[in-house]
Amino acid sequence: MAAIKDLLDGHSLSMSNIRGQGYDGASNMRGELNGLRNLIMRNNPHAYYVHCFAHQLQLTLVAVAKENCECAKFFMHLGIVLNTIGSSCKRMEMLRDVQAKKLLEALELGEVETGKGLNQVLGLARPGDTRWGSHFKSILNLIVMFSTAIEVLEKIGLSSKCVDDRAKAQIAIDHLESFDFIFMMHLMTVIFGYTNDLCQALQRRDQDIINAMTLVDLTKVHLQIMRDDGWDNFFDTVSDFCGKHNIEVPNMDDFYAPPGRSRRFLDKVTNLNRYRAEIFMTVIDKQYQELESRFDEKSTELLKCMACLSPANLFASFNKKKLLELAEEFYPKEFPGVDIIGLRFQLDLFISDMRKDSRFHHLKSIGEVLEKFIETNKHLSYPSVCLLLKLVLILPVATASVERAFSSMTFVKNKLRNKLSDKLLNYCLVPFIEREFFVQVSDDDIINRFQNMKSRRMVLE
Repeated sequence: MAAIKDLLDGHSLSMSNIRGQGYDGASNMRGELNGLRNLIMRNNPHAYYVHCFAHQLQLTLVAVAKENCECAKFFMHLGIVLNTIGSSCKRMEMLRDVQAKKLLEALELGEVETGKGLNQVLGLARPGDTRWGSHFKSILNLIVMFSTAIEVLEKIGLSSKCVDDRAKAQIAIDHLESFDFIFMMHLMTVIFGYTNDLCQALQRRDQDIINAMTLVDLTKVHLQIMRDDGWDNFFDTVSDFCGKHNIEVPNMDDFYAPPGRSRRFLDKVTNLNRYRAEIFMTVIDKQYQELESRFDEKSTELLKCMACLSPANLFASFNKKKLLELAEEFYPKEFPGVDIIGLRFQLDLFISDMRKDSRFHHLKSIGEVLEKFIETNKHLSYPSVCLLLKLVLILPVATASVERAFSSMTFVKNKLRNKLSDKLLNYCLVPFIEREFFVQVSDDDIINRFQNMKSRRMVLE
């Protein structure tokens, strides 16, 4: 904490003026007792921190994948399958050859169509541990290439010179051809399928707050619908897949018999109760609860208030009461009692002006509103509203921009440049992080700038 204060003092900044926080390694920084977030908020309660939405979603997927026993076993078995097939270039080439052979047979039988963008070569790359959204692509590819993966594993199990490789291939086939694996594979497709669009949207730089909140709510709604009414369609999908690949589907009225495992770890239940109640509903409930707990923080109310400034559909989300609450409760230092009274009148004039002025009709984000605000000099007419817009934009709550900025440091401060001074590191980071702006700067401007910094013996070209 003392180091943070010294850093701020060195730049003539005050701890009391902090209005937003963002961290890499947020799980450690936001500790309830001695986390840096709380230490700063004890000195300044208005330095709000909203955990990156994209990171929160990743944590919900990690919780489901690692804290549920059946999910953990599925991903362990999936890792064995993917590692066995993708452990060498020779095996990946074998996978592509088998895939091409099956595609040619399907084309001759008229089972698939030809055309631009169709029948592209797929892979079975291992998903990234820090990007749980990548698991969705891996699972989808395995479903599409299931028979291809089986054939490749059979070739490895029969022809490999290494005994360990043959054993791993046979174990992988045993996992692939079990109903439990097929069931969990399709269930994870449902979980990751409903969260994939949300995950992709939260990675975009231009994601607006109100859209992010809506996507979170929609994801929870569809998970609840799937939990309550989706079992029959889901089980039919699993059964059809098993029938297509000659995998036995257990009778749901029989008692559950764990394949290759002792019954001592399980209660005596029917297959229906095991697969529907203990796995299907439990996993979906876990995902829903994680979404509720991760996104239902104190910051949720802050986000709802901030979303009222969204310009979408002629400021359809505008809510004067919420915006006054945002100013009065969250930023009382910037809006004392007298300014709150003035803000009430400014908000009425502001919304009428925005809806009449055609220059504000096609804006998509709050950032564009402030940009147009300054461009048209309306910030002089509505100073309190302009201040509210600035405070709203301080928190990068709906995008992964903070996480992306810290990830950029690994490219700039690498092993060959690990002794950069803070000043030089800052000079290198800013152009790298904001490269979409700096790419507009011409090389001639950079050369002239460097040339004019001091007198030189020669002219740069």
